[in-house]
Amino acid sequence: MTPPRDRPPYVADERTQLVGWLDMQRAIIHWKCEGLSDADAHRPVLPASPLMTMAGVVSHLRWTEHCWFEVLFLGRPATGPQFEGEHDDADMMVEGVPLAQLLEEYDRQCAVSNEIIAAHSLDDVGRHPDFRSAAATLRWMVIHMVEETARHAGHVDAIRELLDGEKGYY
Repeated sequence: MTPPRDRPPYVADERTQLVGWLDMQRAIIHWKCEGLSDADAHRPVLPASPLMTMAGVVSHLRWTEHCWFEVLFLGRPATGPQFEGEHDDADMMVEGVPLAQLLEEYDRQCAVSNEIIAAHSLDDVGRHPDFRSAAATLRWMVIHMVEETARHAGHVDAIRELLDGEKGYY
């Protein structure tokens, strides 16, 4: 089931608004994947970007959440395809992985991210000693993830329209 695409309240504390906007963008990613076959989810439609598929974007977003909140913010080991693969876009290389599995993994990662955000001050800074961007505050990281997810929501909107003509926002 697709998560609700609800905007945060007009009047709320900063954390509620930031996480609310992030959750809405995450829900848009799910919505754009609704009803897609695995074949279409893995079908490239942009000739110059063969890894920019619906499945590839979902995987990328899952691993980006992991990177920013678990690795850079909490200082956990730098694991995942973007750290271990030889290809810059290894996190988008998901041929043969069912879209449903990728969406479940994304959901689980988003839940972990939300737990991390809830447990720390937005003023806390990242802890990973090997990455310069770990010096950012949690607030900066959440805002960055809103931007990152919204940008890719635009990508999947265009990809979906190219795949089967489905369109619409929010």
